[in-house]
This record gives sequence, structure tokens and C-alpha cells, in this order.
Amino acid sequence: MGVIRTDQWLLKHYKTPLKITEKMEDYFEHAYADEIYAHLTQFGMYLPPLQKQRVRQLIKKQVWQTVEEDYQQLKRLWNGPSVPIFIFPSDTTNRKLKDDYNSKAGLTFKDKLFLFLSDTNTPNEIKALLTHEYNHACRLTNYSKEEADYTLLDTIILEGLAENAVRERLGEKYTAFYTSKYSDDMLNVFWEKHILPHNQLSKKSRKHHHILYGLQFYPFMMGYSVGNYLVKKYLEKHRATSQELLTLTSEKIAELDNVDIRG
Repeated sequence: MGVIRTDQWLLKHYKTPLKITEKMEDYFEHAYADEIYAHLTQFGMYLPPLQKQRVRQLIKKQVWQTVEEDYQQLKRLWNGPSVPIFIFPSDTTNRKLKDDYNSKAGLTFKDKLFLFLSDTNTPNEIKALLTHEYNHACRLTNYSKEEADYTLLDTIILEGLAENAVRERLGEKYTAFYTSKYSDDMLNVFWEKHILPHNQLSKKSRKHHHILYGLQFYPFMMGYSVGNYLVKKYLEKHRATSQELLTLTSEKIAELDNVDIRG
């Protein structure tokens, strides 16, 4: 598959995003253009009005070529799945997205992934985002558990694998801000106090979401941060690479395979 030429869609339909998402209906089961667009905007896709100049800037920066070339490298490196990749401008009006991620975001399904980008993103930032999202696709393909059955532990390990893959390829500079937000001692407290007792929470649970993102009284981005910490600790202890962990159970990576982990 590889990169879908959404640049051509955007040049023609940038004012009418539903005409763009109509083209993606065949990639989703039982979803229509308006539902697809509503879902994608929750994860960072642009909101109207979109200036055509933003599209032209992304084209001028050869974003579609950069992503295609790096995707082919990753696919060979990780023996990864063939998936369609959709690139769209990001929502630059979203202050949180701008402040925390320099107006870039991604969304991955087992069989497709989306990148939402700004013309301020550098090639290495784009590669970091692709690395993170494509690592998700590789984990979802290689791990012997259906995503619908994921627990909180599975989710944080999924995220930890992706950020450690970015660290390996591009260095600490290009990892997400939350990877250096807390000390190891604090992360260990979060793990033992907040996450371990609830590690088997279904991803459908509201509390799963609260712990993952650090909502309500939980520390900000706690689940993501702890997932990165657990994977990094395992990699360092076993002198492994993130690719070697793609098939391992979440329990093994968290070193709980011989422990009663029922939350």
C-alpha cells in the first residue's frame, strides 16, 4: 500500500473535507464520510476553513515523498505490514496540540494509519511521528491479542514500544515531551500505586482512559509515561531492541509474567 496521494484530494476538495472522507469509506467498515471525519478531527485532523496555501506548503516540503521513503525503510527494517497511509493538514487552532506536539498528530488502526501535519514540522519530526504510528501497526499485527481485548497494561506497553522505537531511530530529542516529564522514582510510584492495581482494566473502561491520559486526579499523561518507562527498563536490562519486543506479551515486557496481575 504505502502513502495515498491525499495531496491530490486536498488540492481539489480542501474546502469540503466530507468529499475527502467519502473517498475513505471503503477503508472503514460500516462508517460514512461524516462519521469518519468526526472521528479523525478528534485526533488532530484540520477543521475548516483550510487555506489552500497550507496544502501547497506541505507539497512544497515534499511531505508525501518523505513519508513514503521512510515507510519503505521501516517496513524493511521491521518486516512490517503493508498499510495505507493518509496524510492531512493538522488542526493548527488546537493550542494543546501546538504546545505539546508542534501541531502534529497520528492515528493508527491495524490496517491503516493517519498522519496530521503542519508545515512547521521538520523532516525528522515527521519521521518520528511515522515511526511511532507504524510501530503501533507492527505491534497490532504481531501481538497475539485482538485490539478489542486490550487491557490498560497492553495499551501502555503499546505506547512505550512506539516511543522507544523513536528513541532508537532518531534519538532522545525526537521523543514525546512526556518521556522526560517525570523521574524514574516517580514513574515507579505511579506504576505501583496507580497502574499495577488496575492493569487489567478493559480499554473500553472510562478509568482506562483517565489513567492513560492522566485525567481527573491522575498525573498528566501518566499511562503513556509509565509505558515508556517500563519498555525502556526492559530494553536496557535485556539489551534488546524495540523490534524484538513486538511479539512479547505485555506481561513479559512489564516483567509480570510470573506474578498474579489481576487488578
